[in-house]
Amino acid sequence: MTETRRTRVAVVFGGRSAEHAISCVSAGSVMAALDPDRYEVVPVGITREGGWVLHDGGPLAIEGGRLPEVTGGTAVSLVGDPAGRGLSVLEPGEAFGRLTGVDVVFPVLHGAYGEDGTIQGLLEMSGLPYVGSGVFASAASMDKEFTKKLLTAAGIEQGDHVVLRDAAGALTTDPAALTAEHRDRLGLPVFVKPSRAGSSIGITRVTDWADLDAAVATAAAVDTKVVVEAAVPGREVECGVLAGVGGALPETSLPAEIRLRSGVDWYDFDAKYLDDAVDFDVPADLTPEQTAAVQEVSRRAYLALDCRGLARVDFFLGTDPVTGADRLVVNEVNTMPGFTPISMFPRMWAASGVDYPALVDRLVAGALAEG
Repeated sequence: MTETRRTRVAVVFGGRSAEHAISCVSAGSVMAALDPDRYEVVPVGITREGGWVLHDGGPLAIEGGRLPEVTGGTAVSLVGDPAGRGLSVLEPGEAFGRLTGVDVVFPVLHGAYGEDGTIQGLLEMSGLPYVGSGVFASAASMDKEFTKKLLTAAGIEQGDHVVLRDAAGALTTDPAALTAEHRDRLGLPVFVKPSRAGSSIGITRVTDWADLDAAVATAAAVDTKVVVEAAVPGREVECGVLAGVGGALPETSLPAEIRLRSGVDWYDFDAKYLDDAVDFDVPADLTPEQTAAVQEVSRRAYLALDCRGLARVDFFLGTDPVTGADRLVVNEVNTMPGFTPISMFPRMWAASGVDYPALVDRLVAGALAEG
């Protein structure tokens, strides 16, 4: 009896962004969920300096507050020629190494050089199918300025914001670009953010304009484009989106809610990953009408940005001060949401009847069908 060949899945993680460690944690969970009877996993780590290696099996979890990192392994390189279908293992002393083919790539990369269209373009040139959105959707969703522009064009409400630009319209990290008129319009508090980053890295909640300079410097250390956003009052609600099967409309999960505990001002990096500072309601305690509204706007946002495979849409659910009706404001769209054990995306789908292994399996199958 002939043994069925397993699908070779290259799980790519780590990378050069500030979200390196969280990518490692996500990848560890994804690899553990891939059925070893059906999939052969090729673990490809990218170091903080950008080197590609076959991961040496080190821990990919947060242990005792210590964040994981890609540090070593056998050097590999992606083969640019589509005929190569995979990776070249670089042997010591040789200019070119042996080829190791892969069937599909699961890029579990968060932030710059991974979630922003860069690796997607590389994989397109290499002719390899991959999980997640393509070049344009990845780049547009990663850049908060252009996410807001595209969603606004689709009639989806955004919070008030200012991108720091000088009088000529060029990007600047000079806090003086936020004029008195801007400050009056936005009010306090504001959130000062790097435009192209995630996991709340580089974000500062500003409650006094005297703290603006330091907040801009913090954001600018992550990205040269800085966005200042007005605070939007409301509940923090998220919803997962998956590509429909066989060309059907995208499917949406049950929404979830993030509730900050007493004394926690906002959902920053430590609150997300290191501190026991928040409670998660999965699913969220919403009315049927609110659930339907969140799901519908999530689907519209996914389509407006031309997403593929998956996305997580984050909202503020508040009340319109004039009409008293629900007000649903999209905060951001994440094309490669966290896949850590505590991440909302897999938890929302589990609550919706798609457990973690089935979720990963569906994403891989969808990428192979697209490719």
